[in-house]
Amino acid sequence: MKKGFLWAIAFLITLTAAVYQRMTGPTYPFRGKVQIGTSEVSCRLIRSATNDKDAEVALKVPDAAVSGYLEYKRYKTDDPFILVEMVRDGEKLAAFLPKQPMAGKLVYKVVLAGGGTETSLTGEEPIIIRFKAPVPMIVQDPHILIMFIAMLFSTAAGLFALGKKHNPRKLAIWTAVLLFIGGFVLGPLMQKYAFGELWTGIPFGTDLTDNKTLIAMVAWVVAVIAGRKGKAARGWVLAASIILLAVYSIPHSLFGSELDYSKLPK
Repeated sequence: MKKGFLWAIAFLITLTAAVYQRMTGPTYPFRGKVQIGTSEVSCRLIRSATNDKDAEVALKVPDAAVSGYLEYKRYKTDDPFILVEMVRDGEKLAAFLPKQPMAGKLVYKVVLAGGGTETSLTGEEPIIIRFKAPVPMIVQDPHILIMFIAMLFSTAAGLFALGKKHNPRKLAIWTAVLLFIGGFVLGPLMQKYAFGELWTGIPFGTDLTDNKTLIAMVAWVVAVIAGRKGKAARGWVLAASIILLAVYSIPHSLFGSELDYSKLPK
């Protein structure tokens, strides 16, 4: 196959994996629809927020006869739930969740009332929202871009390794370099700004994002070493490409940084 065709396939695979990872992660907004009285209400409930301000939870509810409130408490605590009435502004109902320290989490429900009934938008299960400190765009944007390019080069290298027409050696080296910059330079900086820690994976914690980055990096280092002296090392490159695609298809931010409220001063 021609290089251009292989690159097009690599781009589609990478884009699909990136979108899937994003949309299935625990910080992706919860979406749903409920019937309240004679109205159908669509919701988009946030599950991630920066802690430089309180987090707004807002809904578009055109029916003025419908009201609502929030119930929230700190995650994994025995705190009682706090009720906050939602305020109407035109077609919008909104209330605010109080900002939390870095990696602090709240659980909350949104309950709408109308037609003599009350309905939780998420049923019995509450939403979990995690707070982080703002990350400078000069760190965040290059990190996202470089990690996407690393995934793209990794996928292309794997496709190149499937046949004997193209040598994936240069792509393997570029993948390892980009993965190191994005995952082990800019990634820890993102983590430091957002949650106050540079690294929370092995051996210091169980952060899945850090750990899967480590696994992918080891795989690509092995592939690059196997291809020394210009060898194609097709089997090693293909294996590393599959490993990176697999670990980065795992939803982002699973088992991420989490504040233990019991360790805070009372």
